[in-house]
Amino acid sequence: MKRLILLVGVVAAAAIAGWYVWNLSQKMSSASVSVLLPRETIFLAHMPDFNRTRDQWRQSDIYKLYREPEVQNFLQKPLANFSTPKGFGAQTLLEFEQLEAKNVFFAVTSLDNNNPKLAGGFRFQGSIADAERVIGKWRSKFLERNPGARREKLHYEHHEIDLVAATPFTLATAYDRPWFFAATDLTELKGLLDRADGRAKNPKETLETDEAYHAAISHRPSNYALFFYLQPKTFAARLATLRAAIQSPAATKQQTILEQVRSISGATRLEGGKIYDLLFVGMPRLESHDVGPALTRSSLTLGTKETFFYLSMLLNLGERMETLSQAAGFSGMTQKFAQAFSDSGITADDWKAAFGLELGSLADWPSSAHWPTLLLTLPVLDVAKAGKIVEAATRADEDAIWTRAEKDGVRYFSMQSSATLVAITPTIALSDRLLVVGFNPVSVEEAVKRNGSASSEFSDSPTYKSAARLVPAPTNFFAYIDTQLLYSRLDASLRPMLLLAAAFMPTLSSSVDLGKLPSPEVITKHLSPIVSSQRYERDGYVAESVGPITFNQSVIGLAILSGTGAAARQKANTSLSGWSSPPAGSPQPSPSPSPTP
Repeated sequence: MKRLILLVGVVAAAAIAGWYVWNLSQKMSSASVSVLLPRETIFLAHMPDFNRTRDQWRQSDIYKLYREPEVQNFLQKPLANFSTPKGFGAQTLLEFEQLEAKNVFFAVTSLDNNNPKLAGGFRFQGSIADAERVIGKWRSKFLERNPGARREKLHYEHHEIDLVAATPFTLATAYDRPWFFAATDLTELKGLLDRADGRAKNPKETLETDEAYHAAISHRPSNYALFFYLQPKTFAARLATLRAAIQSPAATKQQTILEQVRSISGATRLEGGKIYDLLFVGMPRLESHDVGPALTRSSLTLGTKETFFYLSMLLNLGERMETLSQAAGFSGMTQKFAQAFSDSGITADDWKAAFGLELGSLADWPSSAHWPTLLLTLPVLDVAKAGKIVEAATRADEDAIWTRAEKDGVRYFSMQSSATLVAITPTIALSDRLLVVGFNPVSVEEAVKRNGSASSEFSDSPTYKSAARLVPAPTNFFAYIDTQLLYSRLDASLRPMLLLAAAFMPTLSSSVDLGKLPSPEVITKHLSPIVSSQRYERDGYVAESVGPITFNQSVIGLAILSGTGAAARQKANTSLSGWSSPPAGSPQPSPSPSPTP
């Protein structure tokens, strides 16, 4: 009996010890990385567990959409135009997965003379020989593509450093089991090894002791898949120096927004098929403390069951009148408005007195319409001053002809635009409670009728309610996109146009087969709403977003697509210009004879 009790005690002690070690290893997050990096580190990206993130990604809605057979069939031709860098294909990724890499990090430690110093590394399972079988292949591929590279081995303390120099690039790597480290500067790598081994001369001068870094990670979720941290003070200092050189001393005393930012950080986690993003910007509050209550989202009642986009944000247009008039790219139209307001004696104080701060925006897309309708709204505080501002705005463009009407105490202003692919009739409605701006008089009038309702088809819909509960209550910004509804309408409107374009542009078929475009049902079953909210919390702004892709990712994607489209149009215009103009020295066509009178 005593032996049994002793055996049970030993097993229990071993289990407790094993649990403690396992739990300790699970807690090895970015703290074990931040103690390896210098305090002045500019940028850090950190992934706690590579394999866990990979598994979560494969359970996400967007990955399941990508793996749909119809989608794979459609992407076969476009993806064939892109080649994976040799040596970094699926096989290499699979080998890296076998190392069970944890605490994978990449950092920009300093920026001297516009030359960034980079450092990175990860913890691996198994022996150094296991890790070298994977990393050695990367090194060999690099040497193959750079035949002039010089490789040598150096000894530092009890470490062997592998140095590869290919002017102007240098890569130094070393093992400090269970770590693998790499850096573009030999001194930087030695610093990593010193901090990892406890030999650093200033052990407290690490990123872990930086106040801005600690403020950033205090807002980070505990179970994140990817985290980044940016310290902008280096760029802010350079901006301040540049401003001092080109501006007056009085102007340089006013800090720019970048100079007020203490840190920028973000974290991504994957859960239940959705992507969760959190972005934190450490800085003083920009709004005055007397801005009033948080967002009321009162414009929700203007939505319908066909609403796929909703936005509400605090925006003091009165304080930004001068900034907008000087904004690059908007100078033409905004300066006309600014001049019209100036001629009418309208000041920023008039704006503040006339309108509230909560700007709303909604987009509806009925199934019977080819294109969506967009509305902008502002609460009205003083209808007389608001009317004066609207009247001045309609006089900004001398060539525009506005018609005026009044119905049920609401004033309507409409302007007929020139004929285009999409019929646009800019319309403004002004009541004693709300200003509504849209591109369709019917949609504007219907929105005014819905104003003041206690509820609406949109705000009461289960789809909206369940999505809005995924993010904290906003105080500054809120956005909602019904991606399922949006894609359904886009498919119905654009699919016929794309198929027609393919018939008239045979060269398009070399890049994509539009006949294999997936059915909308295959796409929409993996889509859910995107929702985003922003608030000010303690020491900075916190923005959270949830969806199959997040709000920030969708904005970045749109920016990339816009840039790609602009480049394609520029290339097409250049080609057409070259085709229409005969090369120099080529025979010129003879002029046609003049007709005989």
